[in-house]
Amino acid sequence: MRHMKKKAFAAILALALPSVAAAYSYTVKSPFPGTVTATTNYSSGTFHGAVDISSGRCNYWGVETGVMASLSWNVTVRTSGVYCNGTGSGTQNEAKHAFSNGKTFRLWHFIKTADSYDRTCNRCQVGNEGGTGNATGAHVHMQYDQSGSNLTGWYSGYTTKGEAVDRAETIGVLQ
Repeated sequence: MRHMKKKAFAAILALALPSVAAAYSYTVKSPFPGTVTATTNYSSGTFHGAVDISSGRCNYWGVETGVMASLSWNVTVRTSGVYCNGTGSGTQNEAKHAFSNGKTFRLWHFIKTADSYDRTCNRCQVGNEGGTGNATGAHVHMQYDQSGSNLTGWYSGYTTKGEAVDRAETIGVLQ
């Protein structure tokens, strides 16, 4: 009887306590109006594993993080100035949020503005459309990764290469 009471108490306790691994689901909207220029593979067929969006206008106002949630963003400025066609590998400006489950969402290539600083916000502006880092034109690179591997399921079924998008368009869902 005592063993049964302990088992029942353990079952009730398990229901009452929140799960250690908190689940989340965040919608990602387009950071600005433009066209999806790359997804899982580049035009050459090589793996890309992210979503690239371009308006076709360098220094276009208002690159937003796109994530529909109040999250802390770490903004790293590696290149100052207006660059539209690349500054070399490893010199991209980056906004990233690291989730507690080891996954990270990143935006790359934007131009530094007064909005390029660390903060907690919901879909905040972090810069202007640019081409910092290893870029062949002005765009924003949106990547979700874990342990060095780019995850592609977050945007599968939501967006395709060549699709025109605006700020209300769902690009994917982070889980």
